[in-house]
Amino acid sequence: MSTEAKDLQDLYKAIANLQSKEECKQFLVDLCTPAELMAMADRWKAARLLREGLSYREIYEKSGVSTATVTRVARCLTLGAGGYRLVLDRITPSKEAR
Repeated sequence: MSTEAKDLQDLYKAIANLQSKEECKQFLVDLCTPAELMAMADRWKAARLLREGLSYREIYEKSGVSTATVTRVARCLTLGAGGYRLVLDRITPSKEAR
């Protein structure tokens, strides 16, 4: 395993060991710049709004998240590793499940 891959595995393990929302906040505030945190928050907001069925333009108008970011998130929702969908399914039921 390359050093880079091991470093990523170590990061995933660290995140997996967080036990509360407060611990997650503390870790991410220390790990990321404010701009990085806001970029992640924007992506997460876009994922939630896409799940609600809003169009890219509606998401931009409602949240200010750029259509480029919304496009990237939408691509991840359909072709990505499944992370967005995994967490969305755990915390917000899809329209089909309601």
